[in-house]
Amino acid sequence: MVTTLDDTKRNAIAVKLASLKALQQLVIENEQSLLTQGLDAEIADRIRNFINDDEKNLGILETVIGQYGIQAEPKKTITQFIEKARELFKGSELSLYEKVSQHELLKHQIVMSGLIVHKAAQKVGADVLLAIGPLNTINFENRAHQEQLKGILEILGVRELTGQDADQGIWARVQDAMAAVSGVVGSAVTQNSDKKDLNIQDVIRLDHNKVNTLFTELLQSNDPQKIQEYFGQIYKDLTAHAEAEEEVVYPRVRSFYGQDNTQELFDEQAHVKQALEEIKAISPSSPQFKDKAKQLLDELGDHIRQEESTLFAAIRNNLSTEQTEQWATEFKAAKTRIQEKLGVVSESNV
Repeated sequence: MVTTLDDTKRNAIAVKLASLKALQQLVIENEQSLLTQGLDAEIADRIRNFINDDEKNLGILETVIGQYGIQAEPKKTITQFIEKARELFKGSELSLYEKVSQHELLKHQIVMSGLIVHKAAQKVGADVLLAIGPLNTINFENRAHQEQLKGILEILGVRELTGQDADQGIWARVQDAMAAVSGVVGSAVTQNSDKKDLNIQDVIRLDHNKVNTLFTELLQSNDPQKIQEYFGQIYKDLTAHAEAEEEVVYPRVRSFYGQDNTQELFDEQAHVKQALEEIKAISPSSPQFKDKAKQLLDELGDHIRQEESTLFAAIRNNLSTEQTEQWATEFKAAKTRIQEKLGVVSESNV
């Protein structure tokens, strides 16, 4: 049994990420429901844009969770909140203004949760910060949505109270606020494009970056316990990554990447798995442990360079954007299933 970095702090972040995913799914449900409420054309168009962004954000969040490497369930209180919110939103107790108001608060909750995860990651480890990096995209989009929702609330609120339309100049103020948010928070990973998700090259590259960071932390540490923990995470991350590639990617690139090149990738990963087993049997306090880890890192470097150069080029030249995104979706699903099999599931009562 390999010791991993699944300590209390890391498990707590995993549960928070799972809760964020559940809330993001609720956001999409709410917005789809709002489109049935008889909105005027301009507001309806903005809600449709929200849905488009939020569906992309859900894909990014799934990527972050797979990259993080610990599968968890949402906190029970979040699950209970979602059930109650879903009932209220589908019912007739709330006016349209009140429903949008509650939706704006939900967006705020997600933004704050995302920011807290980002700040917590800074305290837990460089590999965690790297894994959750794309979360900033979701934080930005939801913060921008908040500003637009404030404009919608002004229109609906005035209309509900007076039966008349509000000054439409509010949209200019909303756009100014959104521009300020953009300047502070930063750019998005997939937004401002027609991409629906990260592509397979993006997702594989994220895995490569994380494992390189873990190796750096392992090699810099002199604490046998921390060395063992970092190796445990490397072991599980590399195993899930390799098995997902061998299931989703390698068999399908043979036709255009070549039999010999593809077999070389299979062989290299077989050697990586063997090296992982050999290192696992060595005491982390032994000098041989780091020597073997450094040797494995060097070999991985060659493998990674091949994938990110010739393999990625072959994928770009032979697959459509939609196909590379579909492969990414299948790769993430395979990784999630493998991670669960490896036992990296956190309890939902954290």
